[in-house]
Amino acid sequence: MKITKVMVIGAGQMGSGIAQVCAQAGFDVKLNDINVASIEKGVQYITKNLSRNVEKGRLSEEEKASVLSRLTPSHNLSDAQDVDIVIEAAVENMEIKQSIFKQLDEITPKHAILATNTSSLPITEIAAATNRPEQVIGMHFMNPVPVMKLVEIIRGLATSDEVYQTVEQMSKDLSKVPVEVNDFPGFVSNRILMPMINEAIYTLYEGVASKEAIDEVMKLGMNHPMGPLQLADFIGLDTCLYIMEVLHEGFGDSKYRPCPLLRKYVKAGWLGKKAGRGFYVYE
Repeated sequence: MKITKVMVIGAGQMGSGIAQVCAQAGFDVKLNDINVASIEKGVQYITKNLSRNVEKGRLSEEEKASVLSRLTPSHNLSDAQDVDIVIEAAVENMEIKQSIFKQLDEITPKHAILATNTSSLPITEIAAATNRPEQVIGMHFMNPVPVMKLVEIIRGLATSDEVYQTVEQMSKDLSKVPVEVNDFPGFVSNRILMPMINEAIYTLYEGVASKEAIDEVMKLGMNHPMGPLQLADFIGLDTCLYIMEVLHEGFGDSKYRPCPLLRKYVKAGWLGKKAGRGFYVYE
């Protein structure tokens, strides 16, 4: 199956990034969101990224204009009636995702693949909301999407080999590196990353060291580009907490129990960089 038309649902940072790389790869892209202001903000984000690439000599003005011409704002899911694949990047909430997929199952052509960018939720459960579970698959991009090479491709229980191969090839067309992963809570990336971040928060909570010292140890000692507490701030502490809860519930293992300090910060609204304050203060 050849993919030419794509819809990306959710015009936040992840969705906008996915829409950008798809348009850059030559696909016709509809960027969909229920919030008109979010779509405008998403298009501005993409335009800013492309302009930065022009300034650095990676793109010409003509190429930038060509990419933007392949991008169409969409406010209605019914616009998915002629696409080959939908990549959903809405909020990490099972009820919302299942509702979107149920609607897409009725709107999209019979051949269309329904993909989700979920970072931790079960693909099989999302697929159960449709009558085409064999055409539902996970495409977990990394943030920031235009920069990061990895795409975790997650098979649901019923995902067909043909759909997997089509999505694998599309990922390569986006200049990404696809890695096949099975459908377990947190997949590979977040199952390893989030407990590390959670343990770093416990280390701070128990007074083992200051936040600066914890981050410095991991940067200088383990060659990480960013310390785990700073990284948590960039991801969003609410997102970190949510993924830890998915892991804790999914495995029923106490080693995935979210640190009380993480819960306290989220309840305080200290969600990290996006809120101006997390483990660090951002002006």
